[in-house]
Amino acid sequence: MLSIPITRPPTKDSASEFIADRSVPVEDRARLSIFLDLLSSGWTSAPSAGAVQLIPPNLYTKEAVRSAMAAKRQELIDRDRPWIDGHLPTARENLASGLEALQSEVQPEIEVCRSRSQRDLFRVYRYYWSSPYSEYVGRRIRFIIRDGALSRRPVIGIAALGSSIIHMPARDDFVGWTAAERTNNIIKAMDAYVVGALPPYSDLLGGKLVAMLLGSNEVRDCYRRKYESATTVVRKRKESAIAALFTTSLFGRSSQYNRLRCCSRSMWVHIGYTRGFGSLHISERTFRLCQELVLSDGCSPSYRFGAGPSWRVRLIRQAGRCLGIDADFLLRHSYRRGVYYLPMCSNALEVLRGETNDPVYFDRPLQHLVEHWRRRWLSPRKLRPEVQCKVSAFSPIDFVV
Repeated sequence: MLSIPITRPPTKDSASEFIADRSVPVEDRARLSIFLDLLSSGWTSAPSAGAVQLIPPNLYTKEAVRSAMAAKRQELIDRDRPWIDGHLPTARENLASGLEALQSEVQPEIEVCRSRSQRDLFRVYRYYWSSPYSEYVGRRIRFIIRDGALSRRPVIGIAALGSSIIHMPARDDFVGWTAAERTNNIIKAMDAYVVGALPPYSDLLGGKLVAMLLGSNEVRDCYRRKYESATTVVRKRKESAIAALFTTSLFGRSSQYNRLRCCSRSMWVHIGYTRGFGSLHISERTFRLCQELVLSDGCSPSYRFGAGPSWRVRLIRQAGRCLGIDADFLLRHSYRRGVYYLPMCSNALEVLRGETNDPVYFDRPLQHLVEHWRRRWLSPRKLRPEVQCKVSAFSPIDFVV
C-alpha cells in the first residue's frame, strides 16, 4: 500500500486546473499528479487521516496497460507535434503503397542511421509505435530496413540496439550472472529497444522479418565496425563483439518473436518476465513536476551514462523523499514485461559469464533468413483474402502519428 499525503483530492473536473496552476506549490501538484496516474493504471484508493492510501492491482490488465501507454504516448506526441508534422511528408514519401508491398518479393536492405536525415526518419517512425518514444543512453545503433526489391526502396521497418539495462533479474538469473560477472560482461550483450515493421509491411508480418534480421551476420558486422575502435565511457574498455541480444515485450509474450527459427534452432527465446520495476506508469506530466521539484530543492541526479540506475528512476526516488512518498514501492509496481533472448553464438552464455572470450558465432546470412521468412510467413500471409484487402487499401498518405 502506498500512502500519498493528500488531505482532500480535487474532483476529477478540477484536477487538471489544479495541476496546471503554478500558484499552487509544486509539491501539492506532484502528489495529485501521481495519484491520478495510479488511478488510471487500475490502483484503488481509500482515504485515511491526512493521506490517501493506494493499493496496486495484483495483475495489470492489457487494457489498463494499453490505456496508460496511449496517454503517455500522446503526451509526448503533443509535446513534439510541430517537429513531427514537419517530418511527416518525408515519412510518407519513404513508405510503400499496399499494392506495391503485395507485388514485391521483399528484399530487405539494412541501412545504419548515420546522417541527420536518417536519424530524423527513424525518429518520426518511432513515434508511430504504441509505446511512448524514449531513447537509450550509452552505446546504440539504429537501423532502417528498406525493401530493395522495389525501385523506391521503401521502408519495411526500423530497429535499434542499445547498451543493456544494468539490472534485470529475469535475464541475470537466466545467464547465471553474479553481480561481479554482470558488471564485467554486460558489455557483451545489447538490448533491442526498437523492433518492428511499418505499414503496409506490418500486416505482412514484417515485424517478424525485422526481429530475425537482428540475429544476422550483417547486423553483427555493422555493430563490430561501429565499435571496434571505440572505448567504453565507464570502464575505458574496447569491445565490439555481441554474444546475445535481449528485448522485452510490454504485453508479456509477443507473437512477433514466437516461432522464429534458423537452421532448426529457435532464435528469440522467452526467458521470463521483468519484476515490474520502473516508471512506465508515471506520466510525462508527473515526471516534469518531479523534475521541477527536485531542481527547486537545489539538486538533480546525474544524467551521465554509468552513474547508476535510470536517471528517471533516480529522479523519482529523490522527488519521493521530498513528497513524503515511498518511491521504491511506487517504482516496484510498474508493468511486468516479457523478456526474450537471442543468442548470437552457440556458446553465448559461457561468453556472457566470462568463461571464454572466444564466441562461436552462428552463421546466419541475411539472405538465408529472408528466404526462410518468405516461405514460412510472407507467402501464406499474402494468400489470406482479409490480409490482401487490408494491405491493398493502404496508401502512404494514410500514415499519421
